[in-house]
Amino acid sequence: MTFFLVSSIAKVVVVFTAILVAVALITLLERRICAFIQDRLGPNRVGPQGLLQPAADGLKSLLKEETLPAQADKVLFLLAPAISFTPALLTFAVIPFATPLPTPWGDVPMVVADLPVGFLYILAISSLGVYGVTLAGWSSNNKYALLGGLRASAQMISYEIALGMSTVAVLLLAGNVTLSQVIAQQQAGGWYVLSLLVAFFIFLVSAFAETNRVPFDLPEAEAELIAGYHTEYSAMKFSMFYIAEYANMVTASALMATLFFGGWDIPFTSWDNGPPWTLAKTLATGAVFCAKTACFVFLYIWVRWTLPRFRYDQLMALGWKVLLPLALVYLTVLATAVWYLKERLGWAYGPAFGWALFGLNAVLAGLLFWWLDRGRIVSGSAARAEGKA
Repeated sequence: MTFFLVSSIAKVVVVFTAILVAVALITLLERRICAFIQDRLGPNRVGPQGLLQPAADGLKSLLKEETLPAQADKVLFLLAPAISFTPALLTFAVIPFATPLPTPWGDVPMVVADLPVGFLYILAISSLGVYGVTLAGWSSNNKYALLGGLRASAQMISYEIALGMSTVAVLLLAGNVTLSQVIAQQQAGGWYVLSLLVAFFIFLVSAFAETNRVPFDLPEAEAELIAGYHTEYSAMKFSMFYIAEYANMVTASALMATLFFGGWDIPFTSWDNGPPWTLAKTLATGAVFCAKTACFVFLYIWVRWTLPRFRYDQLMALGWKVLLPLALVYLTVLATAVWYLKERLGWAYGPAFGWALFGLNAVLAGLLFWWLDRGRIVSGSAARAEGKA
């Protein structure tokens, strides 16, 4: 019991500290990538190559004046940043990030809390972050902030449904809501990004909307709402919202890596698939998990500095008219295919099962992207090029 408590406390401290440090470094990474895309230098004054810029930003936030609107609901106004920030950290608690670490007192699972309902826990906790955004807008007694909060609520409802339904596809194959078992299933039969390609696309788009990142950052659209829900915030309270946004990015990226890319599984080898557990396996799988998560964080940043923001009617139409019907139809087709392969053909989940589903998903994805394009993007560009020739 004592060993369990000590190991749990150590994991909480290490994981949450790592997330906060990663958030600080991601702010610098985003500014450097943005500068590269725009042919600029980016932060390069504070420390060697600008590496101390996050520390300077944090110090500035701590030293700036704290403001409180006269007519604001003071309690909710002060609580909103913490309410927004806390779920982002709690969600990461059930995501496995490496193989168990062997110690003289027993193997330590490399997950803060290996809950048997970890998947349901993530869906429940991740949706709580919008309460902080909504309360920030309402408690500020500012119409622009209120509009930003209402937008965040509507956006969360619109895309949370599609997000949840895309993850049902993972449960159909895994047959378990424990994330460690989802990883083990992918080790046996291949990563779900192949056998559930359409579900991954739905999850990816919904994750961008859930984290309020471009092109879905309508709750803080500066061209329309000044700064949206955090218009009246300053100093560290203002920074808490950005810390929450980047922490949500890290959590969503880790979740995508876990559900669809095998989590900490090292590709093209079975060395890490089972015991005996060693320190080398723990370090190697942890590094692979961090690399997969970093790829999705980079994707978030790349998309932000590449695509324009949607109009609000486009945002709602994509959620209700495209992603939700698509998720429903896809689940129906996938459930029928899984039933046929298991019950009629007697296949167990393995490489052949995965390749059969990959073929189905490739056909469905081709039809989906053709329908979404319909001669307006890819074909339209080719047609215009031929017309000019």
